[in-house]
Amino acid sequence: MYKVKKSKIHNYGVYATKNIVKSTKIIEYIGEKISKKEGDRRSARRIKEHLDSKVDGSVYIFELDNKYDIDGSPKYNKARYINHSCSPNCEVEIKQGKIWIKSIKKIKKNEELSYDYGYSFDKDDFRDHPCKCGSNKCIGFIISSNEWEKYLKYLSKIIKK
Repeated sequence: MYKVKKSKIHNYGVYATKNIVKSTKIIEYIGEKISKKEGDRRSARRIKEHLDSKVDGSVYIFELDNKYDIDGSPKYNKARYINHSCSPNCEVEIKQGKIWIKSIKKIKKNEELSYDYGYSFDKDDFRDHPCKCGSNKCIGFIISSNEWEKYLKYLSKIIKK
């Protein structure tokens, strides 16, 4: 149903190998189940490694619930290659301790899968996450669509200064 290959958005992406109908569970985000504390520790270490050596800055820690995260860094987790988009064709569904990537509209064969990463807007670090999705709706940064209003308010304050 999908394959990993070079992406126009970022590095590698996941592409449909056949047409996918709306509401299809496509791929599970898998990896080691770890505590929040361990997830924070691994995220901080990987960010530091990226800043120190300029290696791939991807962290792959996915919030499962209030107690646990999934470390999706193992290469067998193909879902880790799904990129963010400001106009996504998928969404995340977390049920019964599993993280699924599910289509939210019809996806055509050879189309890249994408979802909204859901990053909170933080005026101090949003610039660390530029968006390259190329969508007509792209706001330039990987910020949850639920937080776009906060971002736009922040921008309007800066422009007025």
